Amino acid sequence: MFVLQNEEGRYPLKVWLKQESDLEDTCREQASHLMQLPFLYKWVCLMPDTHAGMGMPIGGVIAAKNVVIPNAVGVDIGCGMAYVGTNIPVEVLKNTMTGNGNLIQGMVGDILRNIPVGFAHHKTAMPCYTMDRAMDELSLYEENGELLGQLEAGYFQVGTLGGGNHFIELQEDEEGLLSIMLHSGSRHVGKSVCDYFHQKARELNQRWYSQVPDAFRLAFLPVDTKEGKQYLNWMNLSMDFARENREKMLLAVKAVVEKWIGKYTDLSLSYREEINCHHNYAALEHHGNENVWVHRKGAVRAREGELTVIPGAMGSYSYVVRGKGNPESFYSSSHGAGRAYSRKGAMGAFTCEQVMVDLKDQGVVLGKKNKQDVAEESRFAYKDIDQVMENQQDLVTPIRRLRTVGVVKG
Repeated sequence: MFVLQNEEGRYPLKVWLKQESDLEDTCREQASHLMQLPFLYKWVCLMPDTHAGMGMPIGGVIAAKNVVIPNAVGVDIGCGMAYVGTNIPVEVLKNTMTGNGNLIQGMVGDILRNIPVGFAHHKTAMPCYTMDRAMDELSLYEENGELLGQLEAGYFQVGTLGGGNHFIELQEDEEGLLSIMLHSGSRHVGKSVCDYFHQKARELNQRWYSQVPDAFRLAFLPVDTKEGKQYLNWMNLSMDFARENREKMLLAVKAVVEKWIGKYTDLSLSYREEINCHHNYAALEHHGNENVWVHRKGAVRAREGELTVIPGAMGSYSYVVRGKGNPESFYSSSHGAGRAYSRKGAMGAFTCEQVMVDLKDQGVVLGKKNKQDVAEESRFAYKDIDQVMENQQDLVTPIRRLRTVGVVKG
């Protein structure tokens, strides 16, 4: 980790990379905007997976006094990870044949058939306790009429994966045992909330002659204003929806795994270490001697002893880690490997054939309906997850290293 001082001397920047040259220019420019915010608390943090985002870098962590910044949370509010380990040897799955290939191939195909991916959603409304509660508490939301359609849409989107970097993986841990990991968020609900309140914040900031330039794309809402309270209501709803979305998908994947193991083996399945965590959100936390709004955009909370998940890219490694509660990062760590190439850049640099051959060479089963854009999410498009882990040894302790054996993508 190294520290950079703002030229204006207002707040420092702490970066969990080896050297200043490792920090991309666009990311540094966005961080310099954060360092100038008048309501910042202590400093700006960039995790080792950091790269440019919208307004605030992905892998960025800030603490703010009495305000929230929609773009410092991001468009996929509550995006995060779900994980559970099992007692099932992966070798048994590889060597047990079915009419659909081995068990891993059968499971991957079944997951792809049962969980909507990409832009797909359920054709009928599904049970969703988060949206049921929102309907019961409609007075919290009804003033923001443009967003109300997202409550109804949520019943069709809950338990769906989405696209981009979202995934469902079957993984093998260092003991050779099967794990399930998935990455998803609040679907279109969170994006709608972010876009709506970012625009609302821009309008209000202009009216207040804000010190924060509109070009920074960091328009803010004081939490004691009507609009700030409304954003927090919708943000928390989106977070709860994202958590339930992952919960429902994890249950569906468990059902698939249980079905195939029960049909083709005599193994008795059990689970361990279930985790469900966010990495795009803001929360009121106590740091130093103040209560501040910690914004984690592509960063995960890592309090002392807390278990969390840090994924790599498909075909590489992922980690279950235990937090060290480092106050310098506001008890945070990276949320993944971080992009080395943009999606467009990855498509230009790597061919579909290269990626498919690489996955085959590693014995990874891919479930994806359209493979033409597979290079966008190949391991080549991301930073080296092991280098990321090395750069945050003061933030987390790895307790499980997991290798992809099967993956479902949108």
